[in-house]
Amino acid sequence: MDITPVVSPDRLLVRSYGGGGFVINERRLVGSILLFPNHVEAWPVRGLDALNETDFRPLIEERPAIEVVLVGAGKRSTTLNTVLRESLRKAGIGADVMTTGAACRTYNVLVAEDRRVAAALIALQ
Repeated sequence: MDITPVVSPDRLLVRSYGGGGFVINERRLVGSILLFPNHVEAWPVRGLDALNETDFRPLIEERPAIEVVLVGAGKRSTTLNTVLRESLRKAGIGADVMTTGAACRTYNVLVAEDRRVAAALIALQ
């Protein structure tokens, strides 16, 4: 029995991650990315420690607005600093920080549920 959720073919899903990048649908991307249900952008980020509000501007400006961003922090989960979390909250976006693998899996589930989600994913080597 196939239990794979039926997802619209125009939706982007994470097929795999590692080796410094991601496979989104059938396309290999190198480096960190901002992933939305319908498009993906390069994200020049190597870690959470140097993030600032500008790094999250595409998430805040996305239309239709997203509800939640899943931040894939690499191999270990951590937290966003208070300023970044508050900036996203003011824009109506919830943020959840987890490992990159967990963020990829959770993103796929939320996309399958047709949620307005994005993932900010730091690439793993």
